[in-house]
Amino acid sequence: KLAMEFPSEDILLMTTSPVIKAITNFKQVSKTLEEFDVEEQPSSLLEKRYPNIKVIQSGVKQLKSDERKIFTEDGKEYMYEKLCLCAGAKPKLIFEGNPYVLGIRDTDSAQAFQKNLAQSERIVVVGNGGIALELVYEIQGCEVIWAIKDKAIGNTFFDAGAAEFLIPKLAAEKRETPIECKRTKYTMEGSEEKKRPTAASDKLGSALGPDWHEGLCLKGTKEFSHKVHIEILCEVKKIHLQQEFIQLQRTSLTFPKEERNVEPDEVQWPVYVELTNGKIYGCNFIVSATGVVPNVKPFLDGNDFAVGEDGGLEVDKHMHTSLPDIYAAGDICTASWEPSPVWHQMRLWTQARQMGWYAAKCMAADTLGESIDMDFSFELFAHVTKFFNYKVVVLGKYNAQGLGSDHELMLRCTKGREYVKVVMQNGRMMGAVLIGETDLEETFENLILNQMDLSAYGEDLLNPDIDIEDYFD
Repeated sequence: KLAMEFPSEDILLMTTSPVIKAITNFKQVSKTLEEFDVEEQPSSLLEKRYPNIKVIQSGVKQLKSDERKIFTEDGKEYMYEKLCLCAGAKPKLIFEGNPYVLGIRDTDSAQAFQKNLAQSERIVVVGNGGIALELVYEIQGCEVIWAIKDKAIGNTFFDAGAAEFLIPKLAAEKRETPIECKRTKYTMEGSEEKKRPTAASDKLGSALGPDWHEGLCLKGTKEFSHKVHIEILCEVKKIHLQQEFIQLQRTSLTFPKEERNVEPDEVQWPVYVELTNGKIYGCNFIVSATGVVPNVKPFLDGNDFAVGEDGGLEVDKHMHTSLPDIYAAGDICTASWEPSPVWHQMRLWTQARQMGWYAAKCMAADTLGESIDMDFSFELFAHVTKFFNYKVVVLGKYNAQGLGSDHELMLRCTKGREYVKVVMQNGRMMGAVLIGETDLEETFENLILNQMDLSAYGEDLLNPDIDIEDYFD
């Protein structure tokens, strides 16, 4: 965007990765919903397309905002007129520095995970967001103990009802053939031929796109397909290595049969996980899929940034940080403007793309002394993804975020086919969760955006015999 606006200006892109993420197959599904592929491409392609862009492959060591300088890890320094920080976020590991704990956030960590899984008989997955959800569904031939701190799975995206709708898919022994995936294929450009330096845990790859597990062979050593046991309302209390566990002379449990886990385990495992509910399970390794923290560390030292409660750099409605001529976008920032009543920030690919595009527009407008309106994508929270092979659309305050007890829910559920939930407040639609091919996303998006009073329709709003789209066309 910047390169197009300012063809005669030098634009530097600093990245630790040998590849860049490009958005391909972009499809505007509706006013606010977007679908796209995220592909890794060599940075030379970008430089070819925009001669004024220069990609510098090095991490940032330090920012000196008073001198308008960036110092890179390879010992060079660069001056800037305007700077946009898009350094993303890094996985929030449950235990730092433990060789048996893997955080999954980027392509490198997904590959490390695949290698480990091939020799594994049992793993423990900790976390309840999108990545944990997809992982647990995709893994075959390996026992999975899934520890979640909530009552129901997928708490970031769903409520307990949606979780109940999805659970039978986890129990299904035979995996259906995946519906052909229309989004990302994830490969590191030429990573097999050129041995890439392995990323140390503090070196960040870029975040995974929406279909990151496509094309990864997620298969353990066992012959069965799916074995998942969920431990709810618990967190990891402690991790014991094998030697230490033997000395403690405590008992670990076998994989539960018929959901009863009373049997002590005779197998010796490389690592043991003690949960806050008192249960201990041995496993080959632990996947920490417990969310992310904004990657602000390289930029804070010596710079007086305002930092949000979630650790991100605060930005105003024109993506400015609190320091002059420094902007931020994506996972690294915290939206600190007064949001629309049906929008909230979530560290997702879709929002990172929208913020990056809008930040470039703001930088251009500031440079040219023009005024700019808030981008339409911040009017309504909208995200489309896939879980357990179902299309999933979440709109607005889909989990009644911030609405207190002053709201009601309406549900429609056809077992194995669709799950529709709407969040209503004072007769107006505030949010929705659509699982399956419901074809309701555009209608609901409009109803949330125009805040029409729907009290008159009552329960009929979700009546499958009434074609709701015709009503509101």
